[in-house]
Amino acid sequence: MLSGGQQQRVALARALVLNPSVLLLDEPLGALDAKLRRSLKVELKALQERVGITFLYVTHDQEEALTMSDRLAVMHAGKIVQLGTPRTIYEEPADTYVADFLGVSNLMEVDVVERGPGSQCRVRLGEMALAVDRGDVDALGPAHALIRPERVRIEPYGQDGQAGPNRVPAMVERLVFLGASTQVMLRLAPGALLQAVVPNDGTEATLSQGTPVHVFLAPDVLRVLGGATRDVPVAEEDPLPAL
Repeated sequence: MLSGGQQQRVALARALVLNPSVLLLDEPLGALDAKLRRSLKVELKALQERVGITFLYVTHDQEEALTMSDRLAVMHAGKIVQLGTPRTIYEEPADTYVADFLGVSNLMEVDVVERGPGSQCRVRLGEMALAVDRGDVDALGPAHALIRPERVRIEPYGQDGQAGPNRVPAMVERLVFLGASTQVMLRLAPGALLQAVVPNDGTEATLSQGTPVHVFLAPDVLRVLGGATRDVPVAEEDPLPAL
């Protein structure tokens, strides 16, 4: 009796022998265990590049979508809401749906208060002011600020609790060991819950539940999504202060 992985290989071989111009793969790895899925993803990608046939790959697994695709379409309610390379869609999601659907996202409710110098805008997260370089920087009013967990930088809590620009006081709420990395759940001073991922290279050993820290949200990795687009006031050419 053939295993699940062997059955998938046989089914794929039977389809490829017909030399189609396009091959539809609808959740081909859905019934397999995680380890076998990882192995077959590499095999499928290498096979597609070797035979040169277009694969139309349907999946609800975001990691599969990022791994397998040269061009990725995200659909919602039967419509394509964004089309592009996996890196572009991951780094530059069109809206909160795409950002939340593809990968792990920190989506924080903010208010866009003014346009900053150059391509920046300034947003307010609770009582904190943050500079943001990317996304809908011309928006004004309620919006979301997006940052991926791997882009969140955790820093030691400063003397007297003083923070620099785009640094927010926070408390470590939970640590989840993931093997090669640790997921850190952070409660920001304004109340929002933020996820960070830090590599297990020894630096994470300084963190424990209840540790006060500063979280650096760099302007060039923060992204504004949503909000009404209209003319907004332009700030003077000076750094945006942290409140």
